[in-house]
This record gives sequence, structure tokens and C-alpha cells, in this order.
Amino acid sequence: MMPEAVLQQAAAEMLDWHGSGMGVMEMSHRGKEFGEILARAEGDLRRLLHVPEQFHILFMQGGGLGENAIVPLNLSRGGTVDFVVTGSWSVKSHKEAQRYCDARIAASNAEGGHLSLPDPAGWQLSDGASYVHLCSNETINGIEFQELPDLKALGSSAPLVIDFSSHVASRPVDWSRVGLAFGGAQKNLGPAGLTLVVVRDELLGHALDICPSAFNYRTVADNQSMYNTPPTWGIYVAGLTFQWLLAQKEGELTGVEAMARRNAAKAKLLYDAIDGSSFYSNRVDVGCRSRMNVPFFLADDSRNADFLEGARAAGLLQLKGHKSVGGMRASIYNAMPLEGVQALVAYMREFERLHA
Repeated sequence: MMPEAVLQQAAAEMLDWHGSGMGVMEMSHRGKEFGEILARAEGDLRRLLHVPEQFHILFMQGGGLGENAIVPLNLSRGGTVDFVVTGSWSVKSHKEAQRYCDARIAASNAEGGHLSLPDPAGWQLSDGASYVHLCSNETINGIEFQELPDLKALGSSAPLVIDFSSHVASRPVDWSRVGLAFGGAQKNLGPAGLTLVVVRDELLGHALDICPSAFNYRTVADNQSMYNTPPTWGIYVAGLTFQWLLAQKEGELTGVEAMARRNAAKAKLLYDAIDGSSFYSNRVDVGCRSRMNVPFFLADDSRNADFLEGARAAGLLQLKGHKSVGGMRASIYNAMPLEGVQALVAYMREFERLHA
């Protein structure tokens, strides 16, 4: 879901951006007009996420799946990389990295069905690992790290790499614990096609010889994300979203801190409705439940089709769970207002009343 104000502004500027006589999709990516869009988007994102100056912000292509290859091509140096496997996306990340390095599993929750997070105290981290990879929010499984691990406290000097595709800008990031963060924009920031990479300066310049030039972080950084034609429309719409996020307020909080409070309230409302019912269930351990992606199951699976049909009739869309997990899944990203979650909860209670 996109913020309505962002969609309205993008629509109003579709044919003519700020009197330029061109829409953003028609602009030269090296022209003055798009240069202004790019510079503001980068600056606003740095301010929104409080990104320190020693990090580069890169606007790339390829999505999260592409970064599963691009990260080891840039950071692994062909050596050992540790993976914390907590769900479907980190499974994919580990599998792809095996093509380029010695990708080891330092911890996994697969035995328990990806329903909890492995305790960092028990992670088997490798000596001299090039980096440690984790997915900080598992979209399909509904698992989220409520706090990023402190690798130094665990005795590792490796940088931490996080895939934050599905909860970027939903809560603050502790950059003191991160070496690189990446994510596709399409969950929380903008349209599909734009990939965000935030990387520490000292991690640049170590790409394998086989790394394509357009995916070499050093090359992308040196060319301000303009080595090849960037996803201009995606950057523009994401930039509008950054502006919208910066303007959000919750009490005394603004920006991403305001969104964190709002997202916590939305998630609590939905989880409380699930936990307070014998008709619905969420199987994820309470301490690592995702604020963004809430999987839930009906006690009677034979009612699934009726539930989805009724939900669509009520204007509640895209609630079918991922095919690998089943059940239902509500993705309550930043742009989903509290009223949307209230409407879902009201529908769930009415469906339960009729079918329990």
C-alpha cells in the first residue's frame, strides 16, 4: 500500500514535473531536473533513517533477490560468510551466496518451523568471517528482530549485513551494529524496481573480479548511483514517500520514530484480536512477531475460501497467505492506516460470529 498523498502528487505531476514540460519518466537521468530529484531523495532518506555520514546510500536495481548475489560478490572476498537462517528469505540468501563463497549456517530456526529466533548467545560464528547475514524481517514467516544483534559482544569482528526489505523505515535502525543494509523498495517505500543499499565506506572496494561493474558498490558510490541509468520513476516516488514519512507525527514523535509507535499500535490491535480468539491463531513466538507481516490461521481450514471471498467483498484485499505457509497473512506496512486494521479486525470478529 502506498500513501494516498504520494499517489495523488505523483498523478498530478505525471505529465509535467514542476513546470518542466516533462514527466519524470521522460527525463534524462543526467538532466538538471532529475538531478534535483535524486539529490533530495538521498538527503531526505539520510535524514529520515538517521544514516551516519560514513555510510553511502546507493539506489540500485535487482531487488532483494539480486542483492543476495551482489552482496557476496562485493563483500565475501571469496571467503567464509555466516548466515542466520530464520525463514524463507534468509534461506534464499544462503543458497545464492553458496555460488560465490563458503556460505555457512551459524544458526537456524528451521527445526522449529521458523517460528522463533535462535538465541544469539548460541550462534556458531566463524573466525574471520567476511560478514554475517540476517533477514531482519521475514515477510512470509512473520518473524522480526526486535533488536539487531551486537556482533562485537558475541566476539565477532565481522560486519553485520541485514536484509530489511519488508520493514525499512518502519522503525529506527541501530547503525552502530550494521555494516550494510539492503532492501527492495516495493514493500514500504515505493514501486517495484528500486533497490536501496546503505553501506559503510570501509566495505567498498573489495568486489570479486567477476562482479559486474554496474553492481560493484565502489563504482555505484563513485558515480552517485548514476553509473548506469537508475530506476528514475522508482526513485522519484520513493522520494515522495520519504517526504511523507518525515512529515508524520505521533504525539511528540516525528518521522520514523512516529511510524514505529504507529506500527506497534496497529500490530498490537491485530495480534490481540487473534490471541483473544479460539477461531484464529498465530504460531510465531510472541517475542519475535513481525509488526509488518502478520500470518494467521483459521481453526477450520475449510473456511479459508469463504473468509477470503468475504474479505474481498468488504474491501480487504491480498490476505491469502504465502503458498509455502498457507493460511492468511495481513501485511500492515507504513501506509496502512489504523482504520484499515480496525476494519480487518471487525471483519474477523463478524466472520467468527457467523462460522465458529
